[in-house]
Amino acid sequence: MEHTQSFRFFNRGPSPAVRLAFFVLLSLLLLFVDARFKYLESARNALSILLYPLQRLVAVPGSLWQQADAFLTLQSNLIRENDGLRQQHSTDAVQLQQLQVLQAENRNLRQLLAVQQNAGYPMQLAEIAYVERDIFKRKLFLDKGAQASVQAGQVVMDDTGIVGQVTRVHPWLSEVTLITDKDHAVPVQVLRTGLRSIVFGSGDTSELALRYMPVSADIQNGDTLVTSGIGGTYPPGLPVARVSRIERDPAYPFARIQCTPIAGVARQRHLLILSGLPKLPERPEEETAAADKPGKGRRKKP
Repeated sequence: MEHTQSFRFFNRGPSPAVRLAFFVLLSLLLLFVDARFKYLESARNALSILLYPLQRLVAVPGSLWQQADAFLTLQSNLIRENDGLRQQHSTDAVQLQQLQVLQAENRNLRQLLAVQQNAGYPMQLAEIAYVERDIFKRKLFLDKGAQASVQAGQVVMDDTGIVGQVTRVHPWLSEVTLITDKDHAVPVQVLRTGLRSIVFGSGDTSELALRYMPVSADIQNGDTLVTSGIGGTYPPGLPVARVSRIERDPAYPFARIQCTPIAGVARQRHLLILSGLPKLPERPEEETAAADKPGKGRRKKP
């Protein structure tokens, strides 16, 4: 009771309703005066200048949040776009490599077709199906066999020269021994001088050996070796190799001559099989030793 009386004793002034009505009327009056006479424009400008730093300070957290959100969104988009571009680059690189392979293969096929059209003997196109895994056996397998009338002994070449010779025929495959095989030999002649010889394989696809050539033989670095046609296996005039190195030692009767194959022995995928070469007459048999020696004939019976 005493607390209530003390509160009423100190509670002086107008009531809250009166205060509300007063401030409402004051606000309406200020609005009217400002709209009619523009008296508060300068006060508003001054107040805006004073409140501008506070407004900027209050807007800083929101601005920082928007910038952080935009940065994170942009970063995630860039990462996703970069991953997509990287995958697209890998796909395009593979397709470009395939296109380059197809272009090289088309060039090779066109060159083989030109050789086939200009050759004076029939040829058929074949594709390499397998390659011998043994590095000491320079052989490969073509996708043409007995069903394509391929026969053992036929010559295999590309658009630049001799590659090898068919040594075995299967129903759907044919085995080719490369000219670089260590047991293979090709009769050749030097294109510049016509000097005949035989070039042997060395077991290396990038090297051939021209053996049993005298030290005084007229042969030089860069000379082209072509098939001589002797033996009837290889037609004459086909490029075989090019002389790359000559070692002449007077202490030895023969020069050491190394050659490089002209044909793509280990590069090409499509090759040509030569067929229909003219057959040479059979080689005459050697006479018996008894017939060659005079006075060693049979004695007549008495």
